[in-house]
Amino acid sequence: MMAKGKNKNKNKGKGKANAPKLTDRDWDALGLMMGLEIHQQLNTKTKLFCPCPTDLTDEDYDGEIIRNLRPTQSELGQIDRAALQESLRDMTFKYESFNNHTCLVETDDEPPHSLNREALDICITIASLLNMRMVDEFHTMRKQVIDGSNTGGFQRTGLAATDGYLDTPYGRVAIESLGLEEDAARRVDSDDEFTRFRLDRLGIPLAEITTDPSMHHPNQIKEVAYMIGQVLRSTNVKRGIGTIRQDVNISITKGARVEIKGVQDLDLMPIIVDREVERQLALVEIKEELERRGAKVEDTIYDLDEVFKDTSSKILSSAECVKGIILRGFDGLIGKEVQPGRRFGTELSSYAKKMGVSGLFHTDELPAYGIEEDEVNAMKEFLKINPEDAIIIVAHDKDVAVNALNEVIRRAKMAFDGVVEETRKALDDGNTEYMRPLPTANRMYLETDIPLFQITDDMVEPIKNNLPELPDEKKARIMAEYKLSEDLANQLVRRLLCDEFEALIANVKVDPTTVASVLVSDLRDLKREGVDISVFTQDKLIEVFKLLEDKKISKDAIKDLMVEVAKKPTDNVEEIANAANLVLLSEEEVIAIIHEIALNAESMIKERQMGAMGPLMGMSMKKLKGKADGSLVNKIVREEIQKLL
Repeated sequence: MMAKGKNKNKNKGKGKANAPKLTDRDWDALGLMMGLEIHQQLNTKTKLFCPCPTDLTDEDYDGEIIRNLRPTQSELGQIDRAALQESLRDMTFKYESFNNHTCLVETDDEPPHSLNREALDICITIASLLNMRMVDEFHTMRKQVIDGSNTGGFQRTGLAATDGYLDTPYGRVAIESLGLEEDAARRVDSDDEFTRFRLDRLGIPLAEITTDPSMHHPNQIKEVAYMIGQVLRSTNVKRGIGTIRQDVNISITKGARVEIKGVQDLDLMPIIVDREVERQLALVEIKEELERRGAKVEDTIYDLDEVFKDTSSKILSSAECVKGIILRGFDGLIGKEVQPGRRFGTELSSYAKKMGVSGLFHTDELPAYGIEEDEVNAMKEFLKINPEDAIIIVAHDKDVAVNALNEVIRRAKMAFDGVVEETRKALDDGNTEYMRPLPTANRMYLETDIPLFQITDDMVEPIKNNLPELPDEKKARIMAEYKLSEDLANQLVRRLLCDEFEALIANVKVDPTTVASVLVSDLRDLKREGVDISVFTQDKLIEVFKLLEDKKISKDAIKDLMVEVAKKPTDNVEEIANAANLVLLSEEEVIAIIHEIALNAESMIKERQMGAMGPLMGMSMKKLKGKADGSLVNKIVREEIQKLL
């Protein structure tokens, strides 16, 4: 059984200090090819094919329906391999519906309404920014998906634009297609009886951007994903966790194309690529070793109940039955590491788990888990295996165990092909795990309930002539217009703070650099210190900056003032500044305080002369605690030193 505690790298990559580093590989020699699929929710008022709102809810659901889904044949009479395998799980799905967020379209009890024109207009904007060509007609298709994420067993989707490109620091990347489709239902729970979904997300308009596989370095795909994300955020799209999802397609010359779903952390993206390459190289090595050994996979599933009838293993003794298979020539290879903390046995186990088992045992790791050495030897003798052979064991209900081992047999046979085309899920540590086979074209067929939608020049041209500002353009403009440093401007753009920055500048007459620094540095620091920064709405920040504009506080006091404001967010900001003793002193009061400090440090001043500026400034600023502007303090300190020399 693949033990949960044996993955020593389980938390690896979760913090910057322990973040895994990219391996030094010859990516060109490996033939690394990568492409991106980015799915972005659009910020429309209604869903793609019904009038329901596009916001999610935490309310209690008003109704529920239960469905079983099965695969259907394509127009050519073929069944998609991913849908077929999903159907073998024989899952039952329960869907939560809401009176104010869902309708009969989401429950698949009513035909879809007409296409959301607002969503199509946003797609035209995105396509124009990515130099794409809009299609003449939008044809809605059904994409078969029976994992329970929709009620009808399919997702509605259509091609909106093709043949675009994006210029990046690594060169030009082709944008192959832009699709417009429905988002899936939200999975909220799963148990032995049901997998439960919420229907509030189902049908939210989703833009799908697909690049060609022309990226050849792990860092390049991170940069391209960031740049596409910035383009999307220049348009009317939703923001926040879960509103954008990235999938990465990866292959190497000796491997095969693998799609990795749900790559959320852009910083982790190069590591995920590196680890997938590592996995593919390991699988190629396993294939070559199996060929050298003349290995083979037997189809027979053996009953091992008699062997383990007196076992002390709680896992085996509590199961209805124990079944096993023989993998001829696989000894030592099941335990071979394919990714940090994950072995080839993990690959086999992932297929078995799809059939409902929690894991499997194999002879590369036994004795363990309460299974004694004499039991392992008895099992080997019972099955009459050779030293170079391996055994896989599953303990469960009979039907589940048999189905799981049939999947293991199927996956073990694939080992002779090396790398298998499949869809995998990104894990938090940079590794990946098997989800399902890579889908085929057989899952697509025409949606007959929705007429085609013509896209005319009259629709496209007004949008193309009024495009939003791209990130690089915005960065250059705010640097020139507000005299900001490149670093500050870059942070405002990357953290999507430009609009807030310009709105503040329009309302207060304050140095733009100060405003930008508060947005990109002070707010971030306060959040790290545990301060609730959600209270700092635009109106609240304007109140803070108005005090600076009226010379009632110094810029050095802003951060301290914000700490106090966060404690009493409904109180008047000027009253908070007065109560915290942060209001500026008069120039006369400042002179008096610094004069006293200078007199007490007279011997140091005469010894160091103007070299005493630094220490004296430090003492003065500490004494004044932000109640005087730094430039004024500097001027007075200089004058006091000169008086004593």
